[in-house]
Amino acid sequence: MKQIHNHEAGMALALCEAKKSLDRGEVPIGAVLVDQFGTVVSKGYNLVEHKTTQLAHAEAQAIAKANKKLKTWRLNGYWLYVTLEPCLMCLGLIQLSRIDGICFGATSPLFGTGLGKTNLDFSFYEKRVHVISGVREQECAELLKLFFKLTRAKKKGLS
Repeated sequence: MKQIHNHEAGMALALCEAKKSLDRGEVPIGAVLVDQFGTVVSKGYNLVEHKTTQLAHAEAQAIAKANKKLKTWRLNGYWLYVTLEPCLMCLGLIQLSRIDGICFGATSPLFGTGLGKTNLDFSFYEKRVHVISGVREQECAELLKLFFKLTRAKKKGLS
């Protein structure tokens, strides 16, 4: 099994997943879930267009695969690496899954939740979700910019 020994390596794997989304014409977002020992448990990439549902975000894909593989919804001790700051829906899923930490690359000014500014401390729940932001940020952002550049060029070609 693949081992992750630092946040850079975790984000490198998430970037590989994001490229799979790009190859499918999806917004390139990738996610990788690792256990407390750094073992990769699951991976996911954005499939919103393919599956025609917002429930197919990269984070949700990785978490669902882990749930099935581990036969539990509780992911205490796990960390999620994701190329883009999670949206509110995915943040709720991460929190409900009991994931210990999130490491993300690029911020999302449109749909992000401001995770890069603070650790989450939900007053209704004792567990804190640790956040590390900006890991390989430029690479993550460049991949997103490439997708939108290609999308705009494709639309111009169809006009």
